[in-house]
Amino acid sequence: MVTRLAVAPGVDLWREKFSPLQQKALLDDVLERLKDAPLYRPVMPGTGKPFSVEESSFGTLGWVADKTGYRYQPVHPVTRKAWPAIPPALLDLWSQINDGPAPESCLVNFYRLGARMGLHQDRDEKDTSAAVIGVSLGDTALFRIGGPARGGKTASVALASGDVIVFGGPARLAYHGIDRIRPGTSRLLPGGGRLSLTLRRVSP
Repeated sequence: MVTRLAVAPGVDLWREKFSPLQQKALLDDVLERLKDAPLYRPVMPGTGKPFSVEESSFGTLGWVADKTGYRYQPVHPVTRKAWPAIPPALLDLWSQINDGPAPESCLVNFYRLGARMGLHQDRDEKDTSAAVIGVSLGDTALFRIGGPARGGKTASVALASGDVIVFGGPARLAYHGIDRIRPGTSRLLPGGGRLSLTLRRVSP
């Protein structure tokens, strides 16, 4: 039975929303699609400092970061090809949680040992009415989420393989990030690490 936990107002966590068999099937689908949209390492706007995570995207729009800024675009920044479609299992998950149009983007983040993601807001989308949905595959991560203002109180929760985190409503623009990965906590990914699959609606 899937356990649903309220982490904060507007923030819900489903423990092992994806069973071990479903995780393996989803991982196989993701890895197949990444052959057409390989992981790459974005850089920070202005400074050009590389991210500690590697990224790709699925859907009609992919989120990218480079020296010129953050944005969504319809093609992979390296291959210049259209992004692969979002896996059906993730579209089904979206329909269980969000009413209305389907997601346009699934950001794929790969965390190796030592990778992290600083506190940030998901605010590059023109439509913020739909909740953001994150799926974890692989090693456990320490997820941190706060409020809509930087520097406020935060809550931390461990995200294990198969877990789903959802934040919308009052938490849609909450600052959030990944503090660290706990290596060796999952055998799902060959060679270890963690894949984060984040679904978003971009356009009104």
